[in-house]
Amino acid sequence: MIPIHELLSRIRWDADFGRGEFAIGYYDRVGDSIIRVPLQQVFFDREDRFACQILDDEGEAHMVPFHRIRQVFKDGTLIWQRHAEH
Repeated sequence: MIPIHELLSRIRWDADFGRGEFAIGYYDRVGDSIIRVPLQQVFFDREDRFACQILDDEGEAHMVPFHRIRQVFKDGTLIWQRHAEH
């Protein structure tokens, strides 16, 4: 399985692969659920190799570590999923 940071880089920098509507599903510890957000609401800091910023519905940014990203969707189809943690 490709590491999540490599997949996200490919989506951002590979023009052919990056065509389409992408969304990520990240684990929300408070709600104990997976939250799906469009990739347009995800922001990357070049200096931070371990997390990204995600805007919620109110426009507030939250830091989400890459290890909490559990799913990636392209055009509504699941293309990547992290194995369940033990």
